[in-house]
Amino acid sequence: MKMIDIDKVSSRNTRISKQIQKDLSKIISQKFTIKEIGIVTISKVDLSVDYAYAKIYFTVFGVDPKIVEEFLNKKSGWFHSYIYKRLHIHTVPTLLFLHDTHIEKANNLLDLINKANSDF
Repeated sequence: MKMIDIDKVSSRNTRISKQIQKDLSKIISQKFTIKEIGIVTISKVDLSVDYAYAKIYFTVFGVDPKIVEEFLNKKSGWFHSYIYKRLHIHTVPTLLFLHDTHIEKANNLLDLINKANSDF
């Protein structure tokens, strides 16, 4: 039975995730205007172990995140073909775009801390 080196798998997964993040950031900034989707930043890519699925987390400034999420997910097939041409790997993941709320949650938490400190 052949053993799988988990370090190699996770290293490759990380490299492919970072490349997808870089490529998507580039194409989004080149192909879409600020009026269409605001300022979009790809904050994280979670790639499944088998490379079949990728969750693309993004932040946005200037436009409602739900509208941008819907727009990007409608274009996911187009992004998929773009990534296929760029990556040259056997399995290109199905892309799912999700609004990254970590920054907003951190800001809310910071506001609560500041409010609590100002009460003293």
